[in-house]
Amino acid sequence: MGWEIDADIHPVYPISWRASVFNGLMRGTTKPLSALLLRHPLGMAAVMRVASLGERLPLPIPSHVRIDKASGGSEWVRAGDDLDESKVVLYFHGGAYFFCSPATHRPITWRLSAAARRPVYALNYRQGPIHSLSESLADALDAYQGLVDHGYAPQDILVAGDSAGGHLALAMMLALRDRGLPLPSAAICLSPWADLSDMRRRVNRWADPLLATSGVDWLARRWTAGLDCRDPLVSPVYGDYTGLPPMMIVTGSTEVLRDEGRRVALQARRAGVKVRYEEWHRMPHAFPILADIVPESRLVFRHIERFLASVAAAAA
Repeated sequence: MGWEIDADIHPVYPISWRASVFNGLMRGTTKPLSALLLRHPLGMAAVMRVASLGERLPLPIPSHVRIDKASGGSEWVRAGDDLDESKVVLYFHGGAYFFCSPATHRPITWRLSAAARRPVYALNYRQGPIHSLSESLADALDAYQGLVDHGYAPQDILVAGDSAGGHLALAMMLALRDRGLPLPSAAICLSPWADLSDMRRRVNRWADPLLATSGVDWLARRWTAGLDCRDPLVSPVYGDYTGLPPMMIVTGSTEVLRDEGRRVALQARRAGVKVRYEEWHRMPHAFPILADIVPESRLVFRHIERFLASVAAAAA
């Protein structure tokens, strides 16, 4: 397997029994429940309550990982004591802009710290239904500027996110570029939710073991009410990526958001941006968060480590 920064890669490993079991369980539980509940505010409120209870469950964290609370529910994640403290990862968690927090995404953030050999600042940005997309984006921009003000050089900042967090990473970089502000050195987007327009999702509608297209479409309509859905800051698939740094985009071959990651990769390449696009065989949406139980999800972080090493070599 090549490790070029600009490449389309389709990692095919023998699918583990753990991944098969997880896909089967989600297909029979989470997917039909989301299709049923995510079509009305009352249903969404029920899902949010369940998600908030899940945030309180203790996740297994290795003894060498340190979690330091920051203001507003954000947190610093350090996988070891030998990290390069002059560099940082700014991470945006997923959850459709309505659910989850930095705490729920520690299976990603501590491994990302280990792969990048630097601390991760996981932002607890404002979410719906109380707050708006513009407020989430403002929090992301403020967090980035806060890191710069704290002494981190832009070339020493990586930006990463999964699902809605991947959307926020893309929108933040487009906003930084449009404002003439310095950009981070690279971005990592895991299953980015990049098209919030009124386009109906048909790809992998039945194959996706986790997400119901009806629920994703309903959430997109609710989150973008009153907005221009084809504004690149709302739907980054329509963005002009000229001048943006190298990106790594990771998707699963059977997820309904797969083609949104593909389209971002194509748009960025048209603008001269180097993109490493990886489409993992039969992996569900945002599968790196399953790294505690699914072997394939742990392998992703090896790929991320090699991508970052390639970006650093190219910059040098």
